[in-house]
Amino acid sequence: MKKTYSGFIAIIGPTNAGKSTLLNQIMGRKVSIVSHKVQTTRTRLRAIKMVGDKQLIFVDTPGVFKPSRRLDRAMVSAAMSAMDEADAVLLLVDAQKGITNTIKELCEKISSHKNLFVALNKVDAIPKTDLLPMVAEISQLANFNEIFMISALKNDGVEQMLSSLAKVMPESPYLFDTKDASDVPDMLYLAELTREKVYKYIHQELPYHINVVTERVDQDDEGVLEIYQKIVVENEAHKKIVVGKGGAQLKKIGTAARHDIQDQWGVNARLHLFVRVEPNWENTAENYTEQGLEFK
Repeated sequence: MKKTYSGFIAIIGPTNAGKSTLLNQIMGRKVSIVSHKVQTTRTRLRAIKMVGDKQLIFVDTPGVFKPSRRLDRAMVSAAMSAMDEADAVLLLVDAQKGITNTIKELCEKISSHKNLFVALNKVDAIPKTDLLPMVAEISQLANFNEIFMISALKNDGVEQMLSSLAKVMPESPYLFDTKDASDVPDMLYLAELTREKVYKYIHQELPYHINVVTERVDQDDEGVLEIYQKIVVENEAHKKIVVGKGGAQLKKIGTAARHDIQDQWGVNARLHLFVRVEPNWENTAENYTEQGLEFK
Protein backbone atom coordinates (compact mmCIF):
# COMPACT_ATOMS: atom_id res chain seq x y z
CA MET A 1 0.00 0.00 0.00
CA LYS A 2 1.36 3.41 -0.97
CA LYS A 3 2.44 5.65 1.89
CA THR A 4 0.73 9.01 2.27
CA TYR A 5 1.90 12.12 4.07
CA SER A 6 -0.13 14.98 5.49
CA GLY A 7 0.66 17.75 7.94
CA PHE A 8 0.01 21.30 9.10
CA ILE A 9 2.29 24.27 8.44
CA ALA A 10 1.65 27.44 10.43
CA ILE A 11 2.64 30.62 8.61
CA ILE A 12 3.48 33.20 11.25
CA GLY A 13 5.02 36.64 11.20
CA PRO A 14 4.40 40.31 11.90
CA THR A 15 1.52 42.18 10.30
CA ASN A 16 1.99 42.99 6.61
CA ALA A 17 4.92 40.57 6.18
CA GLY A 18 3.10 39.13 3.16
CA LYS A 19 1.49 35.99 4.65
CA SER A 20 -1.79 36.35 2.76
CA THR A 21 0.00 37.19 -0.50
CA LEU A 22 2.18 34.08 -0.08
CA LEU A 23 -0.80 31.84 0.59
CA ASN A 24 -2.67 33.17 -2.42
CA GLN A 25 0.43 32.56 -4.56
CA ILE A 26 0.77 28.98 -3.28
CA MET A 27 -2.87 28.26 -4.06
CA GLY A 28 -2.85 30.02 -7.41
CA ARG A 29 -5.97 31.99 -6.48
CA LYS A 30 -7.30 34.23 -3.75
CA VAL A 31 -7.97 32.42 -0.49
CA SER A 32 -6.96 35.16 1.92
CA ILE A 33 -7.63 38.89 1.74
CA VAL A 34 -4.77 41.27 1.00
CA SER A 35 -4.75 44.86 2.19
CA HIS A 36 -2.28 47.67 2.85
CA LYS A 37 -3.96 47.99 6.23
CA VAL A 38 -2.21 46.01 8.95
CA GLN A 39 -3.92 43.26 10.94
CA THR A 40 -6.45 42.42 8.25
CA THR A 41 -6.21 38.62 8.48
CA ARG A 42 -8.40 37.58 11.42
CA THR A 43 -9.28 33.96 10.94
CA ARG A 44 -7.06 30.91 11.06
CA LEU A 45 -7.51 30.11 7.39
CA ARG A 46 -6.49 26.66 6.20
CA ALA A 47 -5.43 26.01 2.61
CA ILE A 48 -4.66 22.53 1.28
CA LYS A 49 -1.86 22.13 -1.25
CA MET A 50 -0.69 18.84 -2.77
CA VAL A 51 3.06 18.63 -3.48
CA GLY A 52 3.49 15.30 -5.22
CA ASP A 53 2.00 12.69 -2.89
CA LYS A 54 2.34 14.94 0.16
CA GLN A 55 -0.49 17.06 1.52
CA LEU A 56 0.55 20.42 2.96
CA ILE A 57 -2.12 22.13 5.05
CA PHE A 58 -1.17 25.77 5.46
CA VAL A 59 -2.62 27.77 8.30
CA ASP A 60 -2.53 31.51 7.54
CA THR A 61 -2.56 33.15 10.94
CA PRO A 62 -3.37 36.71 11.97
CA GLY A 63 -0.26 38.87 12.09
CA VAL A 64 1.51 39.03 15.44
CA PHE A 65 1.52 42.44 17.09
CA LYS A 66 1.08 43.94 20.55
CA PRO A 67 -2.61 43.42 21.39
CA SER A 68 -4.58 46.20 23.03
CA ARG A 69 -8.25 45.39 22.43
CA ARG A 70 -10.28 42.22 22.75
CA LEU A 71 -10.23 41.54 18.99
CA ASP A 72 -6.45 42.05 18.98
CA ARG A 73 -6.00 39.53 21.81
CA ALA A 74 -8.16 36.94 20.04
CA MET A 75 -6.19 37.34 16.81
CA VAL A 76 -2.78 36.96 18.48
CA SER A 77 -4.04 33.99 20.49
CA ALA A 78 -5.19 32.31 17.26
CA ALA A 79 -1.74 32.79 15.74
CA MET A 80 0.05 31.31 18.74
CA SER A 81 -2.23 28.28 19.10
CA ALA A 82 -1.91 27.49 15.38
CA MET A 83 1.85 27.34 15.85
CA ASP A 84 1.56 24.96 18.81
CA GLU A 85 -0.53 22.51 16.79
CA ALA A 86 1.56 22.57 13.59
CA ASP A 87 3.96 19.96 12.20
CA ALA A 88 6.13 22.75 10.82
CA VAL A 89 6.36 26.49 11.38
CA LEU A 90 7.20 28.94 8.59
CA LEU A 91 8.28 32.34 9.88
CA LEU A 92 7.80 35.01 7.24
CA VAL A 93 10.07 38.04 7.49
CA ASP A 94 9.71 41.23 5.47
CA ALA A 95 13.27 41.63 4.19
CA GLN A 96 12.69 45.36 3.68
CA LYS A 97 12.18 45.79 7.43
CA GLY A 98 14.92 43.37 8.47
CA ILE A 99 15.22 41.53 11.78
CA THR A 100 13.00 43.64 14.02
CA ASN A 101 12.36 43.22 17.74
CA THR A 102 9.07 41.49 16.87
CA ILE A 103 10.99 38.93 14.79
CA LYS A 104 13.43 38.37 17.65
CA GLU A 105 10.56 37.84 20.10
CA LEU A 106 8.86 35.43 17.70
CA CYS A 107 12.07 33.43 17.26
CA GLU A 108 12.26 33.06 21.02
CA LYS A 109 8.67 31.77 21.17
CA ILE A 110 9.08 29.22 18.38
CA SER A 111 12.63 28.09 19.14
CA SER A 112 11.54 24.79 20.75
CA HIS A 113 9.61 23.62 17.66
CA LYS A 114 11.25 20.69 15.85
CA ASN A 115 10.58 21.85 12.28
CA LEU A 116 11.38 25.53 11.87
CA PHE A 117 11.73 27.36 8.59
CA VAL A 118 12.14 31.03 7.78
CA ALA A 119 11.35 32.82 4.53
CA LEU A 120 12.84 36.22 3.85
CA ASN A 121 10.12 37.78 1.71
CA LYS A 122 10.32 40.74 -0.72
CA VAL A 123 14.03 40.03 -1.35
CA ASP A 124 13.63 41.49 -4.84
CA ALA A 125 13.13 44.92 -3.26
CA ILE A 126 16.47 45.17 -1.42
CA PRO A 127 20.16 45.02 -2.46
CA LYS A 128 21.61 41.49 -2.41
CA THR A 129 24.46 42.72 -0.22
CA ASP A 130 21.93 43.31 2.58
CA LEU A 131 20.71 39.72 2.56
CA LEU A 132 23.77 37.87 3.86
CA PRO A 133 23.99 39.85 7.13
CA MET A 134 20.24 39.31 7.59
CA VAL A 135 20.63 35.54 7.10
CA ALA A 136 23.56 35.46 9.51
CA GLU A 137 21.60 37.39 12.14
CA ILE A 138 18.44 35.29 12.01
CA SER A 139 20.46 32.06 11.99
CA GLN A 140 21.62 32.93 15.50
CA LEU A 141 18.06 33.34 16.82
CA ALA A 142 16.72 29.79 16.37
CA ASN A 143 17.70 26.41 14.95
CA PHE A 144 16.04 26.73 11.54
CA ASN A 145 15.91 23.71 9.21
CA GLU A 146 16.29 26.03 6.23
CA ILE A 147 16.19 29.71 5.29
CA PHE A 148 14.44 30.63 2.03
CA MET A 149 14.73 33.83 0.02
CA ILE A 150 11.49 34.52 -1.80
CA SER A 151 9.22 37.06 -3.40
CA ALA A 152 5.66 35.97 -2.67
CA LEU A 153 4.29 38.60 -5.04
CA LYS A 154 6.45 37.49 -7.98
CA ASN A 155 6.40 33.77 -7.10
CA ASP A 156 10.21 33.64 -6.91
CA GLY A 157 11.61 30.84 -4.75
CA VAL A 158 8.16 29.59 -3.70
CA GLU A 159 8.30 26.20 -5.49
CA GLN A 160 11.66 25.33 -3.92
CA MET A 161 10.28 26.30 -0.53
CA LEU A 162 7.26 24.02 -0.98
CA SER A 163 9.52 21.08 -1.88
CA SER A 164 11.53 21.52 1.33
CA LEU A 165 8.41 21.86 3.49
CA ALA A 166 6.94 18.71 1.93
CA LYS A 167 9.95 16.67 3.10
CA VAL A 168 9.08 17.12 6.79
CA MET A 169 5.40 16.20 6.52
CA PRO A 170 4.62 13.19 8.73
CA GLU A 171 3.34 9.88 7.38
CA SER A 172 -0.42 10.10 7.75
CA PRO A 173 -3.66 9.44 5.91
CA TYR A 174 -4.73 12.48 3.93
CA LEU A 175 -6.60 14.73 6.32
CA PHE A 176 -8.52 16.52 3.56
CA ASP A 177 -9.57 15.82 -0.01
CA THR A 178 -6.55 15.76 -2.34
CA LYS A 179 -7.81 18.70 -4.40
CA ASP A 180 -6.13 22.03 -3.66
CA ALA A 181 -8.67 24.00 -1.67
CA SER A 182 -9.30 26.08 1.45
CA ASP A 183 -11.63 25.16 4.29
CA VAL A 184 -13.07 28.61 4.95
CA PRO A 185 -16.88 28.39 5.17
CA ASP A 186 -18.58 29.95 2.14
CA MET A 187 -20.44 32.58 4.16
CA LEU A 188 -17.21 33.74 5.82
CA TYR A 189 -15.29 33.70 2.54
CA LEU A 190 -17.89 35.94 0.91
CA ALA A 191 -17.68 38.32 3.86
CA GLU A 192 -13.88 38.41 3.63
CA LEU A 193 -13.98 39.41 -0.04
CA THR A 194 -16.20 42.37 0.82
CA ARG A 195 -14.07 43.31 3.84
CA GLU A 196 -11.04 43.45 1.56
CA LYS A 197 -12.83 45.99 -0.66
CA VAL A 198 -13.81 48.13 2.34
CA TYR A 199 -10.12 48.39 3.25
CA LYS A 200 -9.14 49.05 -0.36
CA TYR A 201 -11.41 52.06 -0.81
CA ILE A 202 -11.44 53.47 2.73
CA HIS A 203 -7.88 52.71 3.76
CA GLN A 204 -7.04 56.09 5.31
CA GLU A 205 -10.31 57.16 6.88
CA LEU A 206 -11.55 54.02 8.62
CA PRO A 207 -10.07 52.03 11.53
CA TYR A 208 -9.60 48.34 10.81
CA HIS A 209 -12.11 47.54 13.56
CA ILE A 210 -15.00 46.81 11.22
CA ASN A 211 -16.79 43.57 10.59
CA VAL A 212 -18.61 42.13 7.58
CA VAL A 213 -21.22 39.41 8.04
CA THR A 214 -22.93 37.42 5.30
CA GLU A 215 -26.47 37.16 6.66
CA ARG A 216 -27.95 34.98 3.95
CA VAL A 217 -27.47 33.74 0.38
CA ASP A 218 -30.42 32.89 -1.86
CA GLN A 219 -30.53 31.66 -5.44
CA ASP A 220 -33.16 32.85 -7.89
CA ASP A 221 -34.80 30.83 -10.67
CA GLU A 222 -32.06 31.80 -13.13
CA GLY A 223 -29.27 30.65 -10.80
CA VAL A 224 -28.18 34.15 -9.77
CA LEU A 225 -26.91 34.35 -6.18
CA GLU A 226 -28.61 36.98 -4.02
CA ILE A 227 -26.07 37.79 -1.28
CA TYR A 228 -27.09 39.87 1.72
CA GLN A 229 -24.30 41.27 3.90
CA LYS A 230 -24.00 43.79 6.68
CA ILE A 231 -20.97 45.97 7.23
CA VAL A 232 -20.70 46.57 10.97
CA VAL A 233 -19.11 49.80 12.26
CA GLU A 234 -18.75 51.24 15.72
CA ASN A 235 -20.38 54.66 15.30
CA GLU A 236 -22.36 56.96 13.00
CA ALA A 237 -19.23 58.80 11.82
CA HIS A 238 -17.79 55.53 10.49
CA LYS A 239 -21.11 54.70 8.86
CA LYS A 240 -21.04 57.99 6.94
CA ILE A 241 -17.53 57.19 5.69
CA VAL A 242 -18.54 53.74 4.45
CA VAL A 243 -21.74 54.96 2.78
CA GLY A 244 -20.15 58.06 1.25
CA LYS A 245 -21.90 61.02 -0.35
CA GLY A 246 -25.17 59.89 -1.86
CA GLY A 247 -24.18 56.25 -1.22
CA ALA A 248 -21.32 56.48 -3.73
CA GLN A 249 -18.68 54.81 -1.56
CA LEU A 250 -20.89 51.88 -0.62
CA LYS A 251 -21.82 51.39 -4.28
CA LYS A 252 -18.13 51.33 -5.26
CA ILE A 253 -17.38 48.75 -2.54
CA GLY A 254 -20.36 46.63 -3.57
CA THR A 255 -19.53 46.68 -7.27
CA ALA A 256 -15.90 45.66 -6.69
CA ALA A 257 -16.87 42.92 -4.22
CA ARG A 258 -19.55 41.56 -6.58
CA HIS A 259 -17.06 41.36 -9.45
CA ASP A 260 -14.57 39.56 -7.22
CA ILE A 261 -17.21 37.09 -6.01
CA GLN A 262 -18.26 36.37 -9.60
CA ASP A 263 -14.63 35.90 -10.72
CA GLN A 264 -13.73 33.65 -7.77
CA TRP A 265 -16.84 31.48 -7.89
CA GLY A 266 -17.74 31.62 -11.58
CA VAL A 267 -21.34 32.63 -10.84
CA ASN A 268 -23.65 35.55 -11.45
CA ALA A 269 -24.40 37.43 -8.26
CA ARG A 270 -26.22 40.41 -6.84
CA LEU A 271 -24.75 41.84 -3.67
CA HIS A 272 -26.95 43.68 -1.20
CA LEU A 273 -24.92 45.67 1.34
CA PHE A 274 -26.24 47.36 4.48
CA VAL A 275 -24.20 49.38 6.97
CA ARG A 276 -25.14 48.90 10.63
CA VAL A 277 -23.88 50.72 13.70
CA GLU A 278 -23.18 48.21 16.49
CA PRO A 279 -21.04 50.00 19.11
CA ASN A 280 -20.52 46.81 21.11
CA TRP A 281 -19.77 44.36 18.29
CA GLU A 282 -16.24 43.68 19.53
CA ASN A 283 -17.63 42.42 22.83
CA THR A 284 -20.15 40.03 21.28
CA ALA A 285 -19.13 36.36 21.37
CA GLU A 286 -20.97 35.44 18.16
CA ASN A 287 -18.81 37.80 16.10
CA TYR A 288 -15.72 35.86 17.16
CA THR A 289 -16.95 32.29 16.80
CA GLU A 290 -18.12 32.89 13.22
CA GLN A 291 -14.55 33.97 12.36
CA GLY A 292 -12.96 30.95 14.05
CA LEU A 293 -11.62 33.03 16.95
CA GLU A 294 -11.92 32.48 20.69
CA PHE A 295 -13.96 34.97 22.67
CA LYS A 296 -11.94 35.80 25.80
